[in-house]
Order: sequence, then structure tokens, then C-alpha cells
Amino acid sequence: MAELVPVEEFDLIIFGGTGDLAMRKLLPALYHRDRDGQITATSRIIAASRGDVSRDDYLARVEEALRANLNEGEFEDEQWQAFRERIHYVQADASDHDKWGDLCEMLKDAGDRNRVAYLATAPSLFGPFATGLRHNGLVTANSRIVLEKPLGRDLASAEEINNAVGHCFAENQIFRIDHYLGKETVQNLLALRFANSLFEPLWRRGAVDHVQITVAEDLGVGNRIEFYDRIGALRDMVQNHMLQLVCLVAMEAPSSLHHDAVRDEKMKVLRALRPITEDNVRTHTVRGQYTAGAIGGQTVEGFDDELGGKESTTETFVALKVDIDNWRWSNVPFYLRTGKRLKDKHSEIVVQFQEVPHSIFPEQRFDVVPNRLTIRLQPDEGVKLSVMAKEPGPGGFELKPVSLDLSFEETFGVRYPDAYERLLMEVLRGNPALFMRRDEVESAWQWIDNIIASWQEANQKVESYVAGSWGPTASSLLLDRDGRSWQPD
Repeated sequence: MAELVPVEEFDLIIFGGTGDLAMRKLLPALYHRDRDGQITATSRIIAASRGDVSRDDYLARVEEALRANLNEGEFEDEQWQAFRERIHYVQADASDHDKWGDLCEMLKDAGDRNRVAYLATAPSLFGPFATGLRHNGLVTANSRIVLEKPLGRDLASAEEINNAVGHCFAENQIFRIDHYLGKETVQNLLALRFANSLFEPLWRRGAVDHVQITVAEDLGVGNRIEFYDRIGALRDMVQNHMLQLVCLVAMEAPSSLHHDAVRDEKMKVLRALRPITEDNVRTHTVRGQYTAGAIGGQTVEGFDDELGGKESTTETFVALKVDIDNWRWSNVPFYLRTGKRLKDKHSEIVVQFQEVPHSIFPEQRFDVVPNRLTIRLQPDEGVKLSVMAKEPGPGGFELKPVSLDLSFEETFGVRYPDAYERLLMEVLRGNPALFMRRDEVESAWQWIDNIIASWQEANQKVESYVAGSWGPTASSLLLDRDGRSWQPD
């Protein structure tokens, strides 16, 4: 494992410090980084929320959350006693900036140490919290602000948020987080492509038949149901996570790993996405919504049932055929699918290579399967290359597809920091390479807005699918029309 380098002393203010994201993701991530020695003893984690909560009561909530969300054996009493000393609590209301006295008092003698404001709140509060920091003189040269997804619900709302936050912070101080960019395998995609000469000549039309990206979840929407009913799968997953994966697969080699060099190449991909319009929206998109079914032997309710019987037109599944209009990827489709309550939980990128131009092996005996590169994002992060090989033995010439399989956990034998751990450390270091620039976010929203408008213009309905399946039948037909199929199916 790479050497763990401590970050400089900091003040991290988590707005929404009593919320689900803080308790389930951020504080466990910080606990792990503290346990591994990356957080200095003088650094402070300051939770901020509207509630009148004593520090002791807040620490009791944090301890309960850590015990619930850490893996077995990871919570250690001695480590908790050290970690809790870094945690503080203050009241701060986004609607009343003049009552941030406790926070101002705590930060008044902080000097020039790094200061990060993490907005683990609703997007509608991003602007008010940024304004409150500026109003109270809490924005310094070493300040940064982290914005969680979703950044708005369309281009207009994203621009409104960006303008409000941009009025208070410089662009290089704004970190728009997408936790998929912190995954080990996503970063290894850069290493796979640009640290190996093997793949570059084949990473293009003429060698690649198509690309599939799947982000499947077996869970429903849980306590996010009211929020999710207003957002849907396209806005929640495709606009950020999946388009970022498309960019990393499709982009040209950057001149360096400098953050703007990488993000410039991603922007070129976003600009090259062919718009999905009313004319092709029915052949290039599928909308679905889960009904009652069974997953893992347990019966689960449908989306409408979870809404209390309300009839909803929100998609919990979406599949897309995406075309990239540039020289490298002309006529190489990217197929995207994501959904809730699918057969199992896994995320992967499949690069399907073309068939051999001519098989010398008798067709009646051998099915020569095209090579396939599978990049697994979860649950078992790794890379698998499928190749054809001869089965050993004296019984004759027999072909069989076999896999060259690299599991990161098995190969390196260590626990890897999760995405939030890595991204938090990158924010504290001031490295924006794994975060989205304003033009990326707005360009992605522009493309997504076209799809939503086309759905409305074409009156495209959501199709039902049984929980525990791989989505609507139309999802399979999306590829079947092109003579292809989802992998695995």
C-alpha cells in the first residue's frame, strides 16, 4: 500500500453534522484516517447544525454511528478516545447568519491553517451556507468548500448554485464531490490506460465493438424516497457518476496528471456526446420502475407501495445508448444502465472487443468468444481480461474462454481506504484532480436536460420491472436491436 502521509493541521466544518451523510460516511471515514495517523492531533472536526445539542450528546451520537457503520473489529475504545478529542459541535442556521457566534469564536484564532467547509446538506442550502461563511468573515485564502451531489436538478438550478457559491469562493476553492471518482478501481482506470502501452492501440474504433457501464443496486431508495421521487435515476446517477465514468473511459491521454489537464480531456468527451432528442429518444433510452418482487429470498415492495400507494412516474431504472462524435469512438456505442432493486449489487465497466476477422477453427466445434476487459468497481474491485486458450491435455485441440483476473484486495493484501476517505484527504491537501469543475457539471446537465425534455415531448412512459430482475424487457431490446446483449445477464 502507498505510504500514508499525514495532512497539515486543519479545521473541517461539517454543515449538516447531525445528518445521515455525516454519520454514515464522513465521520467513519475520518475515524479511519485518524486511526492510520493521517490526521494531526491539533486538527479539529467541527459539526454544525441547527439543533441545540450539547457536545457530550453529539459525541454519544457519533459513537453510536461509528459502532453501527464500521466493520466488525474496527471500533477500538482507545482510538475512539483520541478521535473524540478532535470533534466539536456548534449551532449554525443557514437562514440566520448573525447567530454563528460560536463558530466564529472557535475559528477566530485559527491563523492560516487549512479550513474546509463540507456542505452535507440539501443543495438548496449550498448558496446560503457559502454566503454565511463570507458574511461572517470565515473565508480565508486557505479556505475550501465541498459541495455534495446532486448539484441542482437541471442546468438552471446548477448554474444558480454555482453562481451563489462562486460569489463567495474562487473556483479553485470549490470542490464538487462525486464519490465514484474516489474509488480505487476508477483511479486505476487511468493507470490501466496510460501506464501500459498494451491497451492504447486497441482503445478505439476498429478494435472495440462497444462499451457497457452498469451500476446496479439491489436495495430500494429507503428513507430517500420523497427526495428520489423528485429526482429519479437519470438525475441521481447518470448526470454525475456514470457520465464521469464515460469520460474516464473515452478521454484522450492528458498531457500530465495536473488536475486541469485531466479535466480538460473529460470536457472534450462531454462536448462530443451526441444529443438524445425526440427523434431517437425511444430507441436510445429506457425508463423503468420496480414493482414488488423477491431479492435474496425476501419479498420487497414496489416503488409505488413504498410511496404509500401514490402513483409515480419517476424512473428507478434507466438504460441509455450513448454515441460519442469524435474520431476515436465514432460508431462505437456506450451502453449505460443503472437501477434500484435489481438482481444484485455490482458496478462494472465492460470493454467488448471485436470478433477475430477470420476464425481458423471449425465453427461446428468451437465458439471463439471475443475478448472482453471487465473493470469491476464493486463489490470486488479488480480487472479481468477474457481470452481464448487451448484446454491442456492429450485429448485433442479444445478451445475455452479463460480469465486473467486481478483482484486488488487479493493481490495487495491490504484494506484500501474507501472513496470518502480518499476524497476527504484530497480536499484537505487542496488537490482538485478528483473533483468536478464547474464547466463539467453544467455540460453534463445540459446533455441530461435534453433527455428529460425529449421524454416529455415523446410522452415516454416508465415501464415496470419486477424487483430482483435486471430491469425492463426494453433494456435487453436496446442492445438486441444492435445484435448485442448485456454482460452479465
